[in-house]
Amino acid sequence: MSRLFGTDGVRGLANGLLTAELAMQLAQAAAVVLGHERSTDGTRPRAVVARDPRASGEFISAAVSAGLSSSGIDVYDAGVLPTPAAAYLVADLNADFGVMISASHNPAPDNGIKFFARGGQKLPDEVEDAIEAQMGKHPVRPTGSDVGRIQTFSDAEDRYIVHLLGTLPHRLDGLKVVLDCAHGAASGCSPQLFNDAGAEIVVIGAEPDGLNINDGVGSTHLGALQKAVVEHGADLGIAHDGDADRCLAIDHEGNEVDGDQIMAILALALKKSGKLKDNVLVATVMSNLGLKIALRNAGITIRETAVGDRYVLEEMRDGGYNLGGEQSGHVIFADHATTGDGLLTGLQLAAQVALTGKSLKELATVMTKLPQLMINVKNVDKARAGTDEGVLAAVAEASAELGETGRVLLRPSGTEALVRVMVEAADMPTAERICKHLAAVVENRLSKPTPEA
Repeated sequence: MSRLFGTDGVRGLANGLLTAELAMQLAQAAAVVLGHERSTDGTRPRAVVARDPRASGEFISAAVSAGLSSSGIDVYDAGVLPTPAAAYLVADLNADFGVMISASHNPAPDNGIKFFARGGQKLPDEVEDAIEAQMGKHPVRPTGSDVGRIQTFSDAEDRYIVHLLGTLPHRLDGLKVVLDCAHGAASGCSPQLFNDAGAEIVVIGAEPDGLNINDGVGSTHLGALQKAVVEHGADLGIAHDGDADRCLAIDHEGNEVDGDQIMAILALALKKSGKLKDNVLVATVMSNLGLKIALRNAGITIRETAVGDRYVLEEMRDGGYNLGGEQSGHVIFADHATTGDGLLTGLQLAAQVALTGKSLKELATVMTKLPQLMINVKNVDKARAGTDEGVLAAVAEASAELGETGRVLLRPSGTEALVRVMVEAADMPTAERICKHLAAVVENRLSKPTPEA
């Protein structure tokens, strides 16, 4: 049987894979695994539950709350909030765990359930496996005064915003910022946060109706934000995704500033202030080589991980580092958060514009993005990608040609029978030539035999 938990919780089509029944079973199992025993003073375990504004989140949240409370867990219902807010509130409330109901940047019909352990930390694989195993057993069914209670977490949003404002190195007075909230979980918090920080704000994508989340807006669709920044003569634009755990930006001319450029700006700022732990940034193998070159020249080391914010977090925890993230805009400030936080990232980025007096475009020039091309080679034996002598020889030859001005990365897909071939080079024609050649080698060497008719 396939594992229920994916790389970021349980996710799928709402009322397809992710039903109310499954949500309740997950909650009942999590209550046993994460709820622990009643405290010595007789109080019940507590859990924070939050969601993004998808229509399906309403019934899934109700099912989760029912499953938890019927298992003896007191539920603090925080309503619609960003994922990083839920993680923060678990720690701030000293709750036993938290539940976030969201499918992030996925379209509205999808939804997901992810859990946070005490302190707002992501669950390790073994704890997720324990929850899945518990689902096959009888749930705990307390009675009388031992059943959990459900209450509205009325000041959840205020607590989160006050926390973020406390991280500001410089107020945003005098800045004009366009915020794209993706019709998602940031629609209430982000405008309030930037307004309180002193910015003049223009807001788009902040009218969620339960069905329009990520629909033509947000960090996966930057066109509307680019247009709005230029039309309103804004200093910069900030784009969130549906659950607001990521941030991409737009400079005053309408150019995209991606996660690598954002990390470069913030890493250099932290180093200058003496706050970048061990002068290290944690990033994935997909980050542009230009990021590594720029930071190496500034005396900053990059620790590379596999793709996925959970791997970035693991490396940060293991090494005690305080800044990491992904090209997609998941940026983690370990001094202030336990997970990627798009509001925190956008706030810190805007603060650098205000503090330095430089435009975001100028700040982004600290790194030069090398041309990058990726080709997905389908229907191949991905398991042999790292062992086939012909493929390895071709990669070694390409790497030698590129030298320090480029790189090659072959990544087997985690879910499909394909291999991703990525090449970075000093110019796009070189990247295209080498990438196409390697893709052809992979296809020729690793192609699966066609079944006979």
